This record gives sequence, structure tokens and C-alpha cells, in this order.
Amino acid sequence: MANRRLDKFKPLVALGVFLVAWWVVPIGVKAFLKASFSEFQAPAWVASSYLEDLEGFWARRMHSKRELELAGQEIARAKSYYQFNAQRAETLQAEIRRLEAILDLPSRREYRYEVARVIRRDLSAWWQHLILRKGRDYDIPNGAAVVFSGGVVGRVVEVNAFTSRVELISSPNFRMAAQFEGDPRPVVYEGVPQSGFGDPVGRVSDAPQDLMANSNDPLQLVSTHLGGTFPPGLSIGEVVWLEPGSTGIFQAGEVALDPDLLSLHEVAVLIPLNPIEIESDAP
Repeated sequence: MANRRLDKFKPLVALGVFLVAWWVVPIGVKAFLKASFSEFQAPAWVASSYLEDLEGFWARRMHSKRELELAGQEIARAKSYYQFNAQRAETLQAEIRRLEAILDLPSRREYRYEVARVIRRDLSAWWQHLILRKGRDYDIPNGAAVVFSGGVVGRVVEVNAFTSRVELISSPNFRMAAQFEGDPRPVVYEGVPQSGFGDPVGRVSDAPQDLMANSNDPLQLVSTHLGGTFPPGLSIGEVVWLEPGSTGIFQAGEVALDPDLLSLHEVAVLIPLNPIEIESDAP
């Protein structure tokens, strides 16, 4: 009878022995095991994403010729539109460089855009990560900014041989400098634990007292050049209310993020052409 009672505690004893053994393992060994585990999982994730691409390819082949013709016409119109915008952007960039040369302004940081497919989403209340199908094979650096058409996506926190892990701006561990559109004063943006239901949200703090926001006239939160990771002017989200912060000197409020943030299929990694050593974008 006594042996039966002791048998119930065997799993707890085994768990305790494992935790103690893991605690005494050197940090270097832990880092090696973590990297090895990620590299071991990556081929399965990459193979699964290629199978999904193949499935989509054969699904599109089932469309009729008429549907493909209409899709081709739509793509041709979009291509013409974007070619015109690209030419206009080049003209504006040339004008900016000319004015910078006249005013003798310091050069701005330039980036190379590396588009990558999202092959996995790890989304929970306490961490929000994406896995991209590109890594060291495309020279993606750790700490690089990740963006999409709606603005900021997050930051690369781990780079493996063929994959990269991105921490979303909705993750509680994410923190960056920001500013409100049209107001140069810096504020602090940080992710918060997500509820699991509804759209992603974040939090802004250190906002000046004279700023006001409401649902009819929300404030647009954008990235700033402070920190150097993100180019200035990228959209982060909308702030519809502000309230006095814990210090009473500044205001704080909730940031409504883009709902598409949790269902992205492709993103762009900004790879600096003239990298500088910056450990964090937080002020």
C-alpha cells in the first residue's frame, strides 16, 4: 500500500530531477541545444510550406481560361499602376537627394527589401512570433525590421540557416520608440498580453498631456528614426483614447493594431545597406 502511494509521486520526482539538471547545465550548452532544436525543426516547416505552395498551384490550374484572362488583365493594370508610382518615387527620391546635398544634411539610412513567406505562426497570450522561410542563406541579420503594406510587423529575433523568427509588435516583449503623426515628440510603444479574441492591440506611454484622441479623430502612431531599426513614418496603429499615466505627468493609452497582422502570408525584411551597431530600438 505504501509503495502505491509513493508511485503517484514518481512523475513529480522525475520532473524535479530534470529541472535541477537543466538548471546546472552551462548557458553555452543550453544555447547550443536550443539552436540545434530550431535547426532540426526548420526542414519540416519549410517542406510543409512548399507543399502548401504546390497545393495552391494545382488549385489555381482548375480555373477556367476566362477567369485566368480576367486575372491577367487585373495584374496588368496593377503592374502599370505600380510602375507609374515607382517612376514617381524615383523622381521624388532624386529631388530629396538634391535638396539634402544643397542643405548639407547627413545621409539617411538605406535598406534592401527582402520579401519572405510566412511558414508558421506561434501566437499565444504571452508570445507572438512568425517563422519566415529565409534566414542566413539570404543574409538576414538578427534585429532587422520587418514590415508589410500596413506598416510595422516586428523585429527579427533569431536567424537560422533557412528560417528566421520574428517577434510581432503585439508581443509583450516588444518595445520601440514611436511618435504621433505630425508631432515630433517621442513616445514609447510596447506590446501587451493578447486576449486571444479580437484584433491585436498594444500600448503607448509617455504621451504629452496636450494630446487628445477620440474615436472620431484617432491619433496615428508611427515609427521614428530614434533607435535606428525602423525607418521613420511607418504606421504602427491608431490610438482612440488617452488617460493619465501612473506618474501623472504623461498620458498612456491603447493602440489598435492592423487586424491583418495575425494573418500575414508575406512580409519584407529591411536589411540595412550601411549597418550600424544598435542593440535595441527602445528609448
